[in-house]
Amino acid sequence: MTETIKEHISQIEAFTAQTKEEVENFRIKYLGKKGILNKYFADFKAVPNEEKKAFGQAVNQLKDAATNKVQQLKEELEGKEEEKGIYGDLTRPGEPVEIGARHPISIVKNQIIEIFSSIGFNVSEGPEMEDDWHNFTALNLPEYHPARDMQDTFFIQTNPDVLLRTHTSSVQVRYMENNKPPIRTISPGRVFRNEAISARSHCIFHQVEGLYVDKNVSFADLKQTLLYFTKQLFGKSKIRLRPSYFPFTEPSAEVDIYWGLETETDYRITKGTGWLEIMGCGMVDPNVLRNCNIDPAEYSGFAFGMGIERIAMLLYQIGDIRMFYENDMRFLEQFKSSI
Repeated sequence: MTETIKEHISQIEAFTAQTKEEVENFRIKYLGKKGILNKYFADFKAVPNEEKKAFGQAVNQLKDAATNKVQQLKEELEGKEEEKGIYGDLTRPGEPVEIGARHPISIVKNQIIEIFSSIGFNVSEGPEMEDDWHNFTALNLPEYHPARDMQDTFFIQTNPDVLLRTHTSSVQVRYMENNKPPIRTISPGRVFRNEAISARSHCIFHQVEGLYVDKNVSFADLKQTLLYFTKQLFGKSKIRLRPSYFPFTEPSAEVDIYWGLETETDYRITKGTGWLEIMGCGMVDPNVLRNCNIDPAEYSGFAFGMGIERIAMLLYQIGDIRMFYENDMRFLEQFKSSI
């Protein structure tokens, strides 16, 4: 009889179940009122005295094996149900992963950085909260200079010497203060001006400004650098430079590209001229070099600057600058292919 009990124990250890019904039938078979275990308990009285000890131990082993197996199977089945409840049917095909997108400003900024990096320009960055010296005075804009009115500035109320930078030229000043020529750097970043928000202007926008300082740098070097840039970014090979005024460059110029007049959109955005303004540029004023401890008698340089939003609006034909800041998913999802 003891050998029969051991066979039951082996069967219990090998038993598996896929449903709760199977587990319940197994429990009734061994642990129910009319189950195998109770049958052995009833037979205990008829066992000879010398075999009672071995028989009792075998019956207890059978009881423990059956009880533990039922508990184990219940826990396994409950675990599978919980997993299915959380994750659903694990045999289903996986759902496609939603592809994200870069913001159009980031796309254009990275394109500009890549173009200038290919001709030796590194990237420099600086603080968005700036002091008067780096934002104005060092750039040939001393206090009360009328050209300061060109940039409506956000000043910090508790400290009138601290402001939100109005251009990334302040980064160029910091770079020249800490690096000796030859200098070849671009400074992308966010800038702030106290302007009314409209379809064409915003109080927050982004710029990329470039600076090249070395011996014998000429206006011809500036023109060829900008021509290379416009060919790479726009695919346009025709530019013109119109005389202009910036306090920190002399001479100064506005840069236009010939966009063409092939479509109705071309007529609209160029106002029928075919030309589009894209940036300002010029030769670095000797006073700016001197303020940054660079000898203008030995070194010369050129600088240029452009608004990233304006470039993005041209490349993607976006008619309202406010679209960049409204986080409208219908707008942003259009740039998924530009990751």
